[in-house]
Amino acid sequence: MIKRILFDCERMKYENTGLYSYCFNLGNHLKKFIRPATESLDFYSPKSVRGILGNDSNTVLQASFHKLFLPSLKDYDIWHATNQDSYYVPFRNKKIKVVLTIHDLNFLYNDSKPAWKKQKYLRHVQKLINRADAIICPSEYSKKDVMQYCNIDNKPVYVIHNGTNFLQLPALSNESYKPARPFIFSIGAVTLLKNFHSLLPLVNDTDMELIIAGRIEDSDYFQFILSTAEKMGIKEKINIIGEVSENEKSWYFNNCYAFASPSKAEGFGLPVAEAMSVGKPLFLANRACLPEIGGNVAFYFNDFADTCMQETFISGMKSYTKFNMQNDIIIKGKEFCWDIAAKEYLKIYRLLY
Repeated sequence: MIKRILFDCERMKYENTGLYSYCFNLGNHLKKFIRPATESLDFYSPKSVRGILGNDSNTVLQASFHKLFLPSLKDYDIWHATNQDSYYVPFRNKKIKVVLTIHDLNFLYNDSKPAWKKQKYLRHVQKLINRADAIICPSEYSKKDVMQYCNIDNKPVYVIHNGTNFLQLPALSNESYKPARPFIFSIGAVTLLKNFHSLLPLVNDTDMELIIAGRIEDSDYFQFILSTAEKMGIKEKINIIGEVSENEKSWYFNNCYAFASPSKAEGFGLPVAEAMSVGKPLFLANRACLPEIGGNVAFYFNDFADTCMQETFISGMKSYTKFNMQNDIIIKGKEFCWDIAAKEYLKIYRLLY
């Protein structure tokens, strides 16, 4: 009998996000290793991405009312809930096994959120855990958070590192921002947790600029970065360019002087692995999962004081050049492979058949 898997791509309705990339890459690589004689892989997808991962015959179209009543899933054996925020999980159909990916519990570290809201989010994650038959985290750090803040009730919790994106077809459009001088690149949702403002000292008294890409989720923090840069006299060196396409992102990674992520909360940190794929110097916060992903080929900010940030950057660039680290960084980046991840996910699905 064919075992049928339904892979939740609902969050692909938000283009140019980490969850879009995760679903797109993992979904495509799962297709490579499915056993057609005994398994099938279908996709629960919004209309906006219809046909990107599968054709009409293996796509279940998502609708907002499915939050209350999912379509019939009687023929499916596995539902993969691909994020911890999902409201599309088969709670009523107890026959279908649920695999839940919990990318992070970053909301717990967001000081701008009141305690009651954090508890609300945590209750929702716990509700999904209660329904899940297996839980997957993208890092040991995320697993540790889940084990600490949630009731797992002896359910298996696995760690499977994400793969990295291949930065193909780097190109800017006529509307893209193109820097005229060397630049440090960073990317992520513009929120306080990403800690982008701590990077400003790196371009002070230099001929470099800082480019930050990503959706502006916190307009107050966006303005704070700009006003801080203005007070420092470096506003013309700070460019927050918003969301970028895959081609634009690839161009910035391929052409940057260095990549920096001072984030205080990350579940995996996909941009770190992307920067590795082209061997760029890596400057990361010594926080969350970043040391786990960066390993011994990255340089770490142990605190965010201006002097420490500058000293770490200067000494790191000297080491990168002296020891010709580009190839070592590329080799390290190959550990984060979607083929490997897809095979590990399939092992877990098969344990639940």
